[in-house]
Amino acid sequence: MADLDLSGFTVLVVDDNPYMVSLISSTLLGLGVGKVKKFSDAKQAIEFIKLVAENPVKAGVMQLDFIVSNWQMAPIDGLMFLRWVRTHKESESRFIPFLMVTGFGDKSKVEEARDLGVSEVLAKPFSVNSVADKLMQVIGTSRQYVQNARYFGPDRRRQNLPYKGAEQRILTEKDPEVKVIYE
Repeated sequence: MADLDLSGFTVLVVDDNPYMVSLISSTLLGLGVGKVKKFSDAKQAIEFIKLVAENPVKAGVMQLDFIVSNWQMAPIDGLMFLRWVRTHKESESRFIPFLMVTGFGDKSKVEEARDLGVSEVLAKPFSVNSVADKLMQVIGTSRQYVQNARYFGPDRRRQNLPYKGAEQRILTEKDPEVKVIYE
């Protein structure tokens, strides 16, 4: 992490536990992140995301680079917040990396978050090194975003496995440009 300059990054941290907000924020600042915006619930975070899109000067940041959110919060939990970020028509941050922090470490829960478009999942308890690793995975690995009738988010495939048949996942210069119009 020492050779990566994160001083220009603005990270949004959302958790209803003040201790966890402080711990995550301190960890990110210690890793060199320039600004950390902290919120105790997802509703406040959503309003801030809208404000950044509408009036970045008033928000005090020009853009958000990363979201770190707890899964289990009230009244809006992390999955509902993630769903809003990825799919709501008012979300200007559909492509933002999203790190879900959770005490749910079982495979089905991780897959549930993955299927809603999470970039990475960080299990509690965590260390500074595990936060740094997840940050590097998201920043250092560019993944295409996929949209279909049931999913929008980063490509869930993490391995580039050989495929038998005509490759249909990689666009070439001959492919038409795809324009998506949101209603």
